[in-house]
Amino acid sequence: MSDELFEHETDVTLTREEAAAKLRALADALEKQNGIRVVQDGRDVTIRVADRVDYEFEVEVEPGGASEIEVSISW
Repeated sequence: MSDELFEHETDVTLTREEAAAKLRALADALEKQNGIRVVQDGRDVTIRVADRVDYEFEVEVEPGGASEIEVSISW
């Protein structure tokens, strides 16, 4: 990877099933390929994931019913 910072963020509205499929694909890539591939603006980056990672799972439920689940994996 180059010395240049690479950032990618996706913010889309999906069905619950579509979101689950994306999470499943991410989990499969972590488990089977030891890395995650991201393509953005003609740039193809593969992020190698360490054998041991820090995993964070956060849930927020606001009054009125708005909810959020945030998953963070870092190494």
